Amino acid sequence: MQIESMVVEPVILEGSFVRLEPLRMDHLPALAEVAFAPEIWRWMPMLATSEADLRLWMEQALDQASLGKALPWVTWSKSGGRIIGSTRYMDIDAHNRGLEIGGTWLAPQWHRSGINVEAKYLQLRHAFEVLGAVRVSFKTHHENLQSQTAIAALGAKPEGVFRNHMIMPDGSFRNSVWYSIIQEEWPEIKAGLKARMARHL
Repeated sequence: MQIESMVVEPVILEGSFVRLEPLRMDHLPALAEVAFAPEIWRWMPMLATSEADLRLWMEQALDQASLGKALPWVTWSKSGGRIIGSTRYMDIDAHNRGLEIGGTWLAPQWHRSGINVEAKYLQLRHAFEVLGAVRVSFKTHHENLQSQTAIAALGAKPEGVFRNHMIMPDGSFRNSVWYSIIQEEWPEIKAGLKARMARHL
């Protein structure tokens, strides 16, 4: 039996509130306008406090994209008409038709705006309905309870903890809490996300 691999290519994903556009280096100035609030990077394995840091973060994302391991986007607020953050597919496993959604951040003033929920909906719909993914995973810092709550609210199921999974910029050890959504669960999760988005409309 021949298993058909996923083919992940740059694509624009657009909804009512948000537009996800493939990351380019010329997005750097717009990202730098919103990227340096300390809470954005508190739980990230990389710290960006300057434009040089942000450029390195972008270069690493684009390097992963060139290897077929990631698809990074900038996140546009359609109402604000500006870039307000970033998200990506990462750890793409084309043969096993799995990927992770991560590297997500938004400028703090756009939290709880409905934008992140719609962005996740667009990413999940594209993964399951266009790419033919059978698994989408998420991971977060063991102390990032806000992120854990948000991931669970999507409908993702907890899978366990990778202990001492990463060394953080301050030298502390991060345990990563893992969640996933599988292909069979997508129809029910899709309906729930559409209901949540309708409340913002």
